[in-house]
Amino acid sequence: MKTIFAAIALSLAMVGASAAATVINKDDQSHILIVTEGSTKVEVVLNAGATTLLCPAGCFITMPSGDRETLSGEETIEIINGSAVIK
Repeated sequence: MKTIFAAIALSLAMVGASAAATVINKDDQSHILIVTEGSTKVEVVLNAGATTLLCPAGCFITMPSGDRETLSGEETIEIINGSAVIK
């Protein structure tokens, strides 16, 4: 019985971890994003043409243009000409 509960808990954890904001850098240069989750700030370097997943539980993100956005963890963001387009 404990094995069944452990399997269910693991499945739920995997589903929760799969939801994250997708950031796609469509520019020919790298950009730095500042991700703030709670009281922790992290700089994320997104290379030209790269894609990354961020903020599975929501966060604030400072875009290359300096704009700050609130993400829930379900968005797709494209960086085009240094500006972010949230879809």
